[in-house]
Amino acid sequence: MAKDAPPRWDRRMQQRLSRGEAAALGELYDRFAALIHSQAHRMLDDEEAADAVTREVFGYVWENPDAYDPKQGSMRSWVTRLTHHRSVQWLRRAHDDVDDDEAGSGGQDGTLSAEELEQRVRRATAAARADYIVASMPAPLRAALELAYIQRRDYRQTAADLGVTGDEARRRLRLGLQLLSTANNRPLEGFSPPGYGRAL
Repeated sequence: MAKDAPPRWDRRMQQRLSRGEAAALGELYDRFAALIHSQAHRMLDDEEAADAVTREVFGYVWENPDAYDPKQGSMRSWVTRLTHHRSVQWLRRAHDDVDDDEAGSGGQDGTLSAEELEQRVRRATAAARADYIVASMPAPLRAALELAYIQRRDYRQTAADLGVTGDEARRRLRLGLQLLSTANNRPLEGFSPPGYGRAL
């Protein structure tokens, strides 16, 4: 198998979805719904909007299973990209709706200006880039970060959970954080996970 080939699960899932297996969609949902909802909620800061984006992403995957190409990357990176794209669309659509309402009502306080909207989209893009970096980093680094920052384990507990030395746990955490630090250090305009630059 090629070094950059996606896991067998991703290839099999793409094939099952292409055949229209409802059970495959359920399995995909079980694996990625929390990730998609969390990313959308972080971008939109709105529970109902995150729910809607989650439904839209799974709807798109179900209706367009051949849009995923296992040769271009993992299923996880693909659904992350779809979530980012849908969330940005949601932000812009909500902003356009507010503009239309303001035109009819003479304006409202507390709405986003076009500049504020673009800043929010840039922050959302940086968050999506961080999600992509975490999703694509080596599993040992990702596991260490998840234990330390999501489950709030110190490096000694992380080492014990992973079955490695304390020095190795610290090394994994340091490398993972160095990778994550690149999320805000690269130009935002060019961000697109490999192979998924085209629009939905």
